[in-house]
Amino acid sequence: MPFFKHNGTCIYYEDEGTGPAIVLIHPPLVPSRIFDYQMEQLKSRYRVIRFDIRGHGLSDPSFQPLTYWLVVQDLLHLLDRLDIKQAYLAGYSTGGSIVLEALLQEPDRFSGGILICAMSEVSDPLLKTGLNLAVSLCNSTGFPFLARVICWANADCLSMFRHLLQTARLGNTENIRQYFTYSKIYNCTRQLASISHPVLILFGTKNKQYEKYTQLLKTHLPNSFYSPVANKPHHLPTKAPQEVNWRIQQWIESLQR
Repeated sequence: MPFFKHNGTCIYYEDEGTGPAIVLIHPPLVPSRIFDYQMEQLKSRYRVIRFDIRGHGLSDPSFQPLTYWLVVQDLLHLLDRLDIKQAYLAGYSTGGSIVLEALLQEPDRFSGGILICAMSEVSDPLLKTGLNLAVSLCNSTGFPFLARVICWANADCLSMFRHLLQTARLGNTENIRQYFTYSKIYNCTRQLASISHPVLILFGTKNKQYEKYTQLLKTHLPNSFYSPVANKPHHLPTKAPQEVNWRIQQWIESLQR
């Protein structure tokens, strides 16, 4: 299995296909297997890379507290290792916040961003309560329950649930707690206007809780393209993979014309 080492931590990754590079970034607890359908369908046209963030899935735990900038540094090291000068970044849910951080901090390394049900901040009480609950369950007694709930919510079938859960259980509860905690406090909304990259915003219209955050992205990202996925929930990578992959392909092709 492929691993790379950065600042003493071994990080698992997969690299398939040829063409423009797309790097996939997962949210807390759920490992990079959440992108199985994207890897399988997009690799015929693109070079698709996914990795398990420190303390998640097959990657080693991190002795440094997990922050978005730390993940971006790991990502940059992986791109250097693979000799990729520029890549598109695709982030799902809070993974989209890491995409925004990368575009803000290292704009020259990225061709654009793909935000899948993402946010630039967390400001509504319901989502904050959910994140606080997740943080409180990131311990030896609560984590098995938390992992089952989140993996079941993200799975489109029983086999996907089993695959996600099997890998999620390998995660380090402290690093996963740090990821959830950081997502509560991160806020780059005021900086969105400085992102000049093309950005694709994908949103499942049944996901009413995230409408506010999608509107913020649409309003403040100056070079964004909004592509709603009708009658689909938050969990687009697994529950609307055909729509997601087709939209990504069409968007990248439009940029290359």
